[in-house]
Amino acid sequence: MRKPALRPVVWYPPPRPRRARAAVGRVPLPPVRRLPLGATGPEDVRVDAAGRVLTGVADGRVLSLDGDGGPVRTVAVTGGRPLGLCPLPDGRLLVCVAERGLLRVDPESGRTETLLREAAGRPLTVCSNVVAAPDGTLYVSDSSGRFRLEHWMGDLLEHSGTGRLIRYEPGGKAEVVLDGLQFANGVALARDASWVVVAETGAYRLTRLWLTGPRAGTRDVLIDNLPGFPDNLSTGPGGVVWVAMAGPRDPALDLLHRTPPALRRALWALPSGLTPGARATAWVIGVGEDGRVVHDLQRPRAGYRMVTGVCEHRGRLYLGSLLESAVGVVDLPD
Repeated sequence: MRKPALRPVVWYPPPRPRRARAAVGRVPLPPVRRLPLGATGPEDVRVDAAGRVLTGVADGRVLSLDGDGGPVRTVAVTGGRPLGLCPLPDGRLLVCVAERGLLRVDPESGRTETLLREAAGRPLTVCSNVVAAPDGTLYVSDSSGRFRLEHWMGDLLEHSGTGRLIRYEPGGKAEVVLDGLQFANGVALARDASWVVVAETGAYRLTRLWLTGPRAGTRDVLIDNLPGFPDNLSTGPGGVVWVAMAGPRDPALDLLHRTPPALRRALWALPSGLTPGARATAWVIGVGEDGRVVHDLQRPRAGYRMVTGVCEHRGRLYLGSLLESAVGVVDLPD
């Protein structure tokens, strides 16, 4: 019997995701004022109940200053690279330390304690961000299962999806509630705590997990096809999810993500000068609870670049950056 001829295998690129839905056009980010730190890399920034601006820097310290600058005080020494921060109602502070896990800090004494180092039998490779729900449950992102923080670009290039979101009740067991994430990064809660959202930096989207109601336990996408790399998140007083945009998308990286995994791994072995890099722009967006962009604020060549953290407080936005030596502050436009 004659065998049928084999058809050639034809590779088609995946369909383009839908564009991010915008309710407003892009407007210039107001001029950025600098609050000098005397240290480099305020990756995330938060404001606590007392109005103190908190950030962690590259030398391992967590710093505190008032909203207009003033003296910089060392709150704690973490012994690692502090990333995401979350002030707690009792005055203590949660700190994600990339290689050490999740710490809890007493800002008055400087005492630190380790809360979480592993989940589901796997250490936290890049403990990135944390948010606390009103009932005390913590949601923690672990960016990559393959690359340490210093090789974060390798995860974006390889695009293997080994990030995860972890639910943890202090004193209890850690549970992985989302996995297969493309460099899991910032984490934020809805203002009514009905869902938690995590930034997938390598996929240009915010992925949501429903916590209450008929959709509890299911996941969907709050917004996708973002025009840049989403980093840390925070929830503003009106429920807006603020997104720090570390930089605009790179067409070469988008094209690379459509190629076979072996080619992506080969590119990671190239010298760093041949891989995509950060652009000099300061950029944040605000996403409403319906997934629409309600703020799109960008200023190229602003004197402040690669915004990796953003927090709204009393009509101002405070900005963090992996590259700068100051916290940025802008007046939020009406």
